[in-house]
Formats: sequence, structure tokens, C-alpha cells
Amino acid sequence: MNNEVLEQGAVIVLDEIVRRALRAKASDIHLEPKRERLNVRFRVDGEMVEEQSVPPDIALEVVSRIKVLARMDIAERRTPQDGQLTLHPEGSIVHLRASTFPASQGEKVVLRILSGQALIAFEKIGLEPITQATVRELIARPQGFIVTSGPTGAGKTSTLYSFMRLIDTRTTNVVTLEDPIEIEIPQITQGQTNVKAGFTFATGLRAILRQDPDVIMVGEIRDSETAAIALQASLTGHLVLSTLHTSDAVESVVRLVDLGVEPWIVANALTAVLAQRLVRVVCQSCQEESILEQALVDGDELILPKGARVVRPRGCAVCLKTGYKGRTGIFEAVVVDDDMRELVKQKASPREYRSLLSKRGVPSLRHIGMQKVKEGITTVDEVLRVTT
Repeated sequence: MNNEVLEQGAVIVLDEIVRRALRAKASDIHLEPKRERLNVRFRVDGEMVEEQSVPPDIALEVVSRIKVLARMDIAERRTPQDGQLTLHPEGSIVHLRASTFPASQGEKVVLRILSGQALIAFEKIGLEPITQATVRELIARPQGFIVTSGPTGAGKTSTLYSFMRLIDTRTTNVVTLEDPIEIEIPQITQGQTNVKAGFTFATGLRAILRQDPDVIMVGEIRDSETAAIALQASLTGHLVLSTLHTSDAVESVVRLVDLGVEPWIVANALTAVLAQRLVRVVCQSCQEESILEQALVDGDELILPKGARVVRPRGCAVCLKTGYKGRTGIFEAVVVDDDMRELVKQKASPREYRSLLSKRGVPSLRHIGMQKVKEGITTVDEVLRVTT
């Protein structure tokens, strides 16, 4: 095959892969070089799904096309590169973030679909009605510090974006600092960190405070300097929203104190912590009913008795044989009260916080997840997978 034919083929193949990914509502496309082919996998609802692979004779051309469009160095195959590109399959506009990684069989490419990300309505993120009411009240306050926590890919940033939909952007100045900007929101000012240029979360946050903000969203609290500035900002009359890489609400409070911020500042600034996970929603087209073979407990509490009727996945063409379609959030929501503030000031242990939350009757992530199992939204396996 001559070069022109190969190039033309690569254009068609890449467009088709992106088209299929959009149809599957994938968040990422993985192109993995193997000896006889270019393996294609999509991340759909947080899980990897195998797709039709690309033949070896055109594989290099497909990778080269991505690198050209993303303004990468085509000749450089020994070091990782990243960039952004835009494609127009079937007349639609798709923005992608590309990153390459030199592997033993060639360069692996991962494409993150940016335009596939859409703002999720606050009512659709999975919060229980009572928690929704609490969050609305907290967001309406002129100042405070609200943190969402969870592992990578738990939907923390999407939750913060949905919170910002509750804010009247015509009468308030909302400024964000992100790494990277996941979804562009025209009504607010969004900034993206650039470590090479010295534009870090800490320097960016200081600059935001000179921009007369009402609401500040910080993509992530990564160090003590960022934590100190963000917490101080909430004490001086700003509403600050941010995320932490911690497993639950208690760990989030402990982490903020461990970062070296004065405990009294954390105690007075922090208003609420929402720990979250994403569970896959069982496919409505092929779900089956089954009987629970073992009772499910959370600590000493029985959540689901043996013999309870629950749904389970089967798999069909609609859900790409996975048994699941779409995802929803499960949330452990903790509002900081006077008792909790005292514990923060005393640098209490996680056990003391958990004892307080137990007395307050705050349900755990697993407990909230099992409620969604009872409602037939997700499966026992899904909840156990994300809360273990």
C-alpha cells in the first residue's frame, strides 16, 4: 500500500474508533500496540471494554495521525508526549486530550474524550433527597469550605460542577483553578494550572483572591500551602469548593489537619465533607432478579438479610454485554457541627470521629450503596467493589 492510501485509511479508522467510543459513551480510548495488531479498548462506566482491533499495516499511521493533530513530535517515540486535538466525525465536533507512552511493542496512546463530558444536573448525581436539601442550604451561604473526597475517577469534580449549577452566576463572581479544565462553563472564569510556568494551585489561589471572587473552586488540595490559603479564604468571606484524595469523610478531616494547617483554622473553616464513589447502574434491558445467598452487614448492622430479592446483571447488545449502563453516585455526607469542631481542635483520632458519626447516625458509603441495591438501581457486587 502506498503512503497516501495508508494515510487515508488512518483517517477513516480513527474517525470510526471515535464514533464508536461516542456511541458507547466512553470516557477514554486506549490504543495498545501488540505484535500482530493495535489493540483498542474503551473505558465505559469506569470499566475497560474490548473493541475491534486495528490491523498492523495501518496501526502506525493511526498513531502518527493522532500525533500530527495533537501537535506532537512524530519522530520522537522514546519519551512520553501529550497534546490536544479536535476531530469532526459525522459533522460533530469532538475535543480529545492525547497522551503517548513508549511501551515494549511501540507507543501506547490514550485519548480522553473531553466534549463527551457534560454538566450533570444536581438532582441527577445520586444524592439522597435529604442530603440534596442540606447541600442547597450550604451552597446558598456566603462563605464556607466544602470538600468532596474519594479515589481518582470517583466523580468528585463532576459533583463540584453540579454544585456550581446551584449558584446564580449573574450576581456572583465564580473563579476556578483546575488541572486540567474538564468541562468549559461559559458563565464563570476558569483557570488551568501550569507547573512549568510556575502557575501552581498555591500561586493561582493567591491570584484568585485578588480577583474579587465570591465563589472559588480549587481542583484539588495537594499540599499544605494550598490547604492553608483555601481554608483562610473561606474564613474571610468566600465560599470555597475543593476535592481531596481520601477514602471517606473522617480521613478527609484528618488529612487537612495532617497537612500542617492550624487545627483551629480547619475547625472554623470546614463546613461539610462529602465522600463519594461511582457505582454502575444495572442495565434496564437485561437485568434479572436473584435471591441473596448471604446476609450483608456493615459493622454490627444488618443491611440486607439472607433471601432478600436483588437485581443482577446479565448482558445484552444495549449495554455492550457488560450488564450495566450508566453510573450514579453514592455519598457519605458529613456536616461539621460544634462537637466535630472540638474534635478537630483536639487533633482527635479517626476512631473518635467515627464514634461521633455513629452516634449522629450518619450512614456509611456501603450503607447508602445498599439502599440503591434495595431500590433496584445497582447490584451488591458493584457496591462491595467500590466500598471495600
